[in-house]
Amino acid sequence: MKNRTEEHRERLDAHVFVCTNDRDSEYASCGTAGAEETVTAVKSWLRERDAFWTAVSVSETSCLGLCSEDGTAMTIQPRNTWYSDVTPETVPELLESAFGPNAERIDDG
Repeated sequence: MKNRTEEHRERLDAHVFVCTNDRDSEYASCGTAGAEETVTAVKSWLRERDAFWTAVSVSETSCLGLCSEDGTAMTIQPRNTWYSDVTPETVPELLESAFGPNAERIDDG
């Protein structure tokens, strides 16, 4: 086992987790509310600003506890910011608010 905490902290300023949990039940889940498209929108926005995987990492995750039929759940860490009802259409506004229009505020977290 290797502890790579410092190496990762030096490389990443933020980590975006997008819920893609899909469940067969009567309750809403992010997987059925456009989660895959939302993940793609997040990665695309960051790639367009040369921030994907260099300064910001994106991971799909299971339930974040904010399920809704109106969109997916997302969190940006270590900023401890949490969102629900995120759709591909709302990703640009959300990420601009978090990181700036050109991702110039990534390390301001």
